[in-house]
Amino acid sequence: MSGHSKWNNIKRKKEKTDAAKAKIFTKIGREIAVIVKQGGPNPAENSKLKDAIAKAKAANVPNDNIERIIKKAAGEGDATNYEELVYEGYGPNGVAVIVETLTDNRNRTAGEMRHYFDKCGGNLGQSGSVMFMFDRRGQIVIEAEGLDEDTVMEDALESGASDFDFDGDVFTIDTEPNDMGAVRDALEEKGYKFLSAEVAYIPQTLTAIDDEELAAKMEKLIDMLEENDDVQEIWHNWDIPEE
Repeated sequence: MSGHSKWNNIKRKKEKTDAAKAKIFTKIGREIAVIVKQGGPNPAENSKLKDAIAKAKAANVPNDNIERIIKKAAGEGDATNYEELVYEGYGPNGVAVIVETLTDNRNRTAGEMRHYFDKCGGNLGQSGSVMFMFDRRGQIVIEAEGLDEDTVMEDALESGASDFDFDGDVFTIDTEPNDMGAVRDALEEKGYKFLSAEVAYIPQTLTAIDDEELAAKMEKLIDMLEENDDVQEIWHNWDIPEE
């Protein structure tokens, strides 16, 4: 179930990336800059940076861009200080939503988050209001075309994965949050390419929206959040219907 839901979200994210690569690059660049300031510019010594670089490459960010961002953050070229804030709330029909942000103005971002949820028929909640409905896990997604299920499963488990799922389109490999980077590296050494490799909030159950008007509002909420420069990631338990 989690693999099916995640693949729908990945497909949607890819479509958005194709339409707005500059915005995606900006968001990832901000994330890398924050991580460099926190832990240094060497990915061999900063595991978070290594994960962020892998994420950037999966999103097709050019290597030159990545190197330029790291050098700028390691120097004095960018004095902006970003704060990591997580917002929780409910969208239409009780869909649980988690929004990860990096902001240089928490009052502005909080106001915008509240406005988006209110405008789309939802409500912004307190910390912990929906987090209990998700599991924090590493999740690696590999396109299935041309690959043998048994071989991928064996390689994943040998690499330290905790769970494995195949939905016909993709292989979804789950790990403990702290193991994601090591499992990803082991699979990369075996020649695998990733659609996605990140530590994610995975919903324990999914919520369907049968009403077209409410579904349109949920779609609008996600669009508004994605368009906000402060928003880094959006996690939700909406059971997006197959197209």
